[in-house]
Amino acid sequence: MDPMTIGIAALIVVLVLIMLRVPIAVSLIVVSAGGIFMIAGERPSMSMLSTVPYNFSASWTLSSVPMFLLMGYVSYHSGLTKGLFDAARAWLGWMPGGLAVASLCGAGGFAAVTGSSIACAAAIGRIAVPEMHRAGYDIRVATGVVAAGGTIGALIPPSLILILFGIQAEVSISKLFLGGLVVGLLSLLMYIAAVLIIYVLAPGSMPKAAKGDPAEKWRVMRAVWPVFLMIGIVFGGLFSGLFTATEAGAVGAVIAVIIGVATRSLNLKGFGESCVDTLLSSGALFMIAIGANLFTRLVAMSGLSRALGSGIESLGLGVLGVLILITIVYLLLGMFLEPVGAMLLTLPLFLPIVAAHDVNLIWFGLLVAKLLEIGMITPPVGLNVFVIHSVARDLVKLEQIFVGILPFIFADLILVTVMLLSHGFF
Repeated sequence: MDPMTIGIAALIVVLVLIMLRVPIAVSLIVVSAGGIFMIAGERPSMSMLSTVPYNFSASWTLSSVPMFLLMGYVSYHSGLTKGLFDAARAWLGWMPGGLAVASLCGAGGFAAVTGSSIACAAAIGRIAVPEMHRAGYDIRVATGVVAAGGTIGALIPPSLILILFGIQAEVSISKLFLGGLVVGLLSLLMYIAAVLIIYVLAPGSMPKAAKGDPAEKWRVMRAVWPVFLMIGIVFGGLFSGLFTATEAGAVGAVIAVIIGVATRSLNLKGFGESCVDTLLSSGALFMIAIGANLFTRLVAMSGLSRALGSGIESLGLGVLGVLILITIVYLLLGMFLEPVGAMLLTLPLFLPIVAAHDVNLIWFGLLVAKLLEIGMITPPVGLNVFVIHSVARDLVKLEQIFVGILPFIFADLILVTVMLLSHGFF
């Protein structure tokens, strides 16, 4: 069997295994190992399988992943993030659709601590959905808002997707974080605009705005100022060049522990749970990343990426046409695969193509992150939608959440269109 056939067969087998719910890491590692063995033989393949996982996981840059995860888990277990929604509600409740807007902004604040879309949706959903339901919001709007708000978690730093993209594409994570902050804030503004449009077009779906209590505003700020201090130190130092993205994760984790101990909100049990959660999440991500790294080697050895690039080039689509084609692929994959797996599975195929068309890889990483997060809210396997359904099962049906998410998907597609048209400026 020639290498090209092996590469194509490997890609098909991986996709089938993932569709059958075999863990992505297992699918990538087993298929890649088998494909490399068939192409290179026993000795070279064993050498590669023994060195690639260690060399990749020993990467200094990759150490930022557990550090940012630890920062998020310590903040969660010490209760530092609980007041974010209350603060947003106190300051933004006067707006039309104030609780919905507050939920989005609370999700943005939570995203700046955790970097996880699912964690963001789960944490804000437990608080915001029942609150909006009691206030008289249409349950479809309430759940759709929180499901969409959770996607900001993969854009606003520290984004785990952007860290893994930066490692895979060998580009600056600090620049990805800065771009992710811009795209994340633009997404937040687009979602707020969608809420305001819903408020105008379907006024019965939301109660009228209420006046805020000035005393309440400052009371809630006293509870959450440590979170803003931590975010300010970590990302202020990161974007000013005081420390790297890897160092920023360690600084954030230390500050989270110090704040938790100083405010007496973090005990030994909470710290232990944070460490265990960090180890489990890091281990899962590292295994997927190692599998993706092996799959990259297989794709390169088989010549599949070169053939795919030549095939796309022969279509004469131009840069924008190639980017639209890649966008469609990611939107389709997002309907069935979780973001990290979908990204690491496809980057070995797409990075050589976009590099050949002189596409800015920082910009491309931001586009990929945005597209993958749209997949978190699109049927039939929108993970954020299922997360919201699990925390509000007694209030809403799954199909109602998918209906409520439609205005926000439309807002996302507008932003993606703007990003595609702006590719030539980067």
